[in-house]
Amino acid sequence: MGRSKVYPADVTMIFPVAGRGRPRKRHVPDQVSVAAETILADMTGRVVSWRHGTKGRLRGRFCALRVRMADGPTERIGTKGNQHLPGDEVWLVREERGSGERKYYLTNLPADATLKQLAATIKARWICEQAHQQMKEELGLDHFEGRSWTGLPPSRTPEQARALSRLSARARRGLPGSERRAPDSRVA
Repeated sequence: MGRSKVYPADVTMIFPVAGRGRPRKRHVPDQVSVAAETILADMTGRVVSWRHGTKGRLRGRFCALRVRMADGPTERIGTKGNQHLPGDEVWLVREERGSGERKYYLTNLPADATLKQLAATIKARWICEQAHQQMKEELGLDHFEGRSWTGLPPSRTPEQARALSRLSARARRGLPGSERRAPDSRVA
């Protein structure tokens, strides 16, 4: 997550009383923002199984906490300098990999989401990335240089839908071609 900062979910906005000068016109948070990694440092992960894969249950160690991202407008907060004000409440999720590596994710799922739902949503991203990679390889989407969906030629959209349909049907039936292929070595 790099240098992302968060506030605890229970942060409140206050009008601090100054000893001198004009009174504040804008409210400030009653707590300072901290690095996302720091707020989850003391939490212990729980083993979660999010779905059944080809080699059995898919499991991982996760922990999650509701936080408010420090992504609002900046405000000078006394001696603490400029800080971003709290934004919307989101889930901050940490995945602990077997190698000891820790990955951090943000998700805007509802506050009543379970840890299993959070893990399944985060892991579903990989499937979307694989579909996009296959579209790039199979349909030449990597050569698309437009800046918006409307820049994509309309004739390509049905092709992409058919290709994704074929790939998902192959994957369901376990036919060849559903696995990831090496990129074509021929020069175009």
